[in-house]
Amino acid sequence: MRRILLVITSFVLFIGLAVPVGAASRSELDAAVSGAAAYILRTVQSPGVGTVGGEWAVIGLARSGHSTPDSFFRNYRREVERLVREQRGILDERRFTEYSRVILAMTAVGLDPKNVVGFDLTRRLGDFDRTLRQGINGAVFALLALDSFDYPVPVYRNAETQATREMYVAEILRRQTPDGGWNMTAGTNGAAVGGSERGDVDITAMALQALAKYQDDEAVRAAANRALRFLSRSQDEHGGFSSGFSRGAPTVESAAQVLIALTELGVDLEDPRFVKNGNTIIDNIVSFQNADGGFSHTLGDGESDLMPTEQALLGLVAAQRAADGQNSLFRMSDAR
Repeated sequence: MRRILLVITSFVLFIGLAVPVGAASRSELDAAVSGAAAYILRTVQSPGVGTVGGEWAVIGLARSGHSTPDSFFRNYRREVERLVREQRGILDERRFTEYSRVILAMTAVGLDPKNVVGFDLTRRLGDFDRTLRQGINGAVFALLALDSFDYPVPVYRNAETQATREMYVAEILRRQTPDGGWNMTAGTNGAAVGGSERGDVDITAMALQALAKYQDDEAVRAAANRALRFLSRSQDEHGGFSSGFSRGAPTVESAAQVLIALTELGVDLEDPRFVKNGNTIIDNIVSFQNADGGFSHTLGDGESDLMPTEQALLGLVAAQRAADGQNSLFRMSDAR
């Protein structure tokens, strides 16, 4: 097995054993970020428009302190411009998270998504109904994208219902499950959320990321507190998390999403609610890292994969930025 078992003082985290460990040091956090970033740069020669080898890699590298060739970001810009030009500004007719993801990446590298070869990529997020065709993900990523640089909600003349930030926030709140979490299906198409609905770790963490800027609202704050209790209950003895998408197996992606949520909310990463048996979320994430710097999807895989590595990098960079007192991962006013 090529997995790195990171040693923290005199403790070692053994897979499958509940051995307490201390919090990962800053040098270990920095080393984990550098290893992940180097793996991505070796694996992704030229980033494209897409969920893997695309925007998440660009955002993670842009928001990190890792040295990245300017050509990496130039190549991404060219690919976005090529695609937008060829498709006349239409990234996707149904999946509006495509727009949100590209807006986030362009903002992270200091570019203006409101003027990409003459097209405004934020425009479609003014269409409330079509943004919600992807369910809660549509509302979550619309807010993350718009709030990344305080972009105004665009007026979309062809929209059946013109969107506002307040509408997206209210839609997320409406879909919260009785246990304090969120999932992909609860409240779909305006339906009431059933009493038997249960939250999913990944979706709950992403909902909290989107709501983080609205904590002055009492209803949002109350919903966030319920969600934090849900996530704390969901954390395992190794500091990790599992999602319905992984059939109960702890994954690095789930831990990374929770880590990002906590940093967006300003929660101390050593908050006792999120330290189990001495293990923090960061301790858990670095236990997935392999000798080549990449990360495995689940413990025991032994092989690195690009998607979990991108997600781990995002989470670890979020932790770095919190430790340094910088803007959070998704608050990008410092990117220009």
